[in-house]
Amino acid sequence: MLEFRVLGPLEVVGEKGPIRLGGPRQRATLAILLLNANQVVPVERFADDLYSGAAPVTAVTQVQRQISELRRALGSASVIETRSPGYVIRLSPEQLDLKRFERRTEQASQSLARGDATSALDFLREALALWRGAPLADFRYESFAQTSIERLEEIRLAAVEHRIEAELALGRHAELIAELEALSAEHPVREGLVGQLMLALYRSGRQAEALNVYRRTREALVEEFGIEPTRALHELERAVLTQDPTLELERVAPIRAASLAEPGRAVLVLPSDEEQLDALLTIAEPLATLPTRELIVACLLTDESELRGAASAVNARVASLDVTARTAAFTTIDPARDAVRLATTHAVELVLLDAPPGLGANRLPERLAAILERSPADVGILANSKVEFGDGEGVFVPFGGSEHDWAALELAAGLALAADAPLQLIGTKADPRRGQRDASRLLADASLAVQRVVGVKTEPLLAEPTEEALVAAVGPSTLVVVGISPRWRREGIGAARRALVRDARAPILLVHRGPRPGGLAPQESRTRFTWSIEARPD
Repeated sequence: MLEFRVLGPLEVVGEKGPIRLGGPRQRATLAILLLNANQVVPVERFADDLYSGAAPVTAVTQVQRQISELRRALGSASVIETRSPGYVIRLSPEQLDLKRFERRTEQASQSLARGDATSALDFLREALALWRGAPLADFRYESFAQTSIERLEEIRLAAVEHRIEAELALGRHAELIAELEALSAEHPVREGLVGQLMLALYRSGRQAEALNVYRRTREALVEEFGIEPTRALHELERAVLTQDPTLELERVAPIRAASLAEPGRAVLVLPSDEEQLDALLTIAEPLATLPTRELIVACLLTDESELRGAASAVNARVASLDVTARTAAFTTIDPARDAVRLATTHAVELVLLDAPPGLGANRLPERLAAILERSPADVGILANSKVEFGDGEGVFVPFGGSEHDWAALELAAGLALAADAPLQLIGTKADPRRGQRDASRLLADASLAVQRVVGVKTEPLLAEPTEEALVAAVGPSTLVVVGISPRWRREGIGAARRALVRDARAPILLVHRGPRPGGLAPQESRTRFTWSIEARPD
């Protein structure tokens, strides 16, 4: 049985040792398959990734050649199958180091939940021992791998935080201080690590130093993002300041120590102006009411004369909401880069944008494309108008089963749950001339997935496979949530989505899936590379 490794340089190991792979494109093809293990990767996705969105006319032939040569390299144990519309690598959980890592961290989370810090620590040490260096180190300059590498680094760091959490619960605070100081210096605004360092210092009798750590972190957050620390970290500072007895080891051991400062997950709203802020908040506010969620609203400006007015307007608007919220306003010369930086640094699960001019073109506007390419979180783009929950017949989801459609369904289910709105799934009717059955079975699978995760029931709706029929089908909806085209790099949002944006009366929320788990993922998914309501737990 072959063993595949991505937690370091890409490796394949057989009974006789490492297997020699071919050139850079062949290795990249294998990396793409492994990052999507047991899922079909369309040929067009290979072409986009291997050629950085500028695939030549011979791209399909080139992909087929790479797959053929890869099968020869792997020999009789090859696990690559042809499955329309592309290829899939079939692996057991123990064949891929990433899956073994996820299995061990999941076992650790279950042990921590039971209060068994010793077992959790053993599992986490096993998980972290699988790392052989920087993940996919041989692809660190390849554009297709950048977001995946960042996500892999993120889940490793989350596992380190969990390991420290277990050690804190076992009373090893003094031994952890040096490591935590080094980690927090490397990640100065990662509030989970900061909270752990504050707790370790406080329990070691170093209260003043713990308070200084909070002060430095607050200054760094304000200087870099114009944003205050999370409520959780602020409450930890207050507890340290007042010498709250609940911080003592014997009081906190039965619960998760790091939860005292661990931030919840956030919805990041990036409006282009005050009017669009109101529209985006109608989506963000119900999502931010879900447990352990917060709202971050940031105004990224190019004109410093607008700074004060924008900050005042955002603060006034957010103050009227009944949710945990933080706000920021700052100038930028690269809004897309700063949008991704905000989403990466904070525990953002969804980035919300208003639709830019040119959304309906065959190629997406450059700034939007840059955000979709690099965002670790799902991205939602709101077009047409403000959402009015309570009007219309609920949230409608045109569903075809692509990765972005699943992300759209997950977001729609979260909205339906939070806003107490009906959820309807739209698929195509049968097309006998092409030998295609209707989409009812696909919609049923999607409905079962939603019910399993959040208990929200859906209603199926079938329409003719035309743009006009789709626009008519969504006519009575409150909001349409739809995944962006899988081929967005070459064809923009896609013809059917363009028709919705152009002709539908309801607001349209286009969704792009990022590698970070979305809003319905359980908290323990922090150490999973990807997560979807489509996938059942291992």
